[in-house]
Amino acid sequence: QVQLVESGGGLVQPGGSLRLSCAASGSIVSINVMGWYRQAPGKERESVALLTSGGTTDYLDSVKGRFTIARDNAKNTVFLQMNSLKPEDTAVYYCKIGVRVSLLVGTYFDYWGQGTQVTVSS
Repeated sequence: QVQLVESGGGLVQPGGSLRLSCAASGSIVSINVMGWYRQAPGKERESVALLTSGGTTDYLDSVKGRFTIARDNAKNTVFLQMNSLKPEDTAVYYCKIGVRVSLLVGTYFDYWGQGTQVTVSS
């Protein structure tokens, strides 16, 4: 049905930058909310950044001013630009996209990416 492919994770020094990408493909009629989540070892998964189809954004307080979420609607892709990275940003990052897969049914279903590791360390 719908597949999400993430890319862009890696190892970066404190203060560095990374850009994550998440591309959706398959039976996509439309997309509403696109978001990024992260999960550090021993911690709950948390919402990092959300972006609605109308352009409204919401960020985790600890990343405000450092991370930026953006989307390319033509390519069904969401990005997360991460600047001024800190060791506490180390986690597996997941994208989640709300997808409408049928013209007959108006329901949006959530799909998750496979996760990409971000490690911030000197």
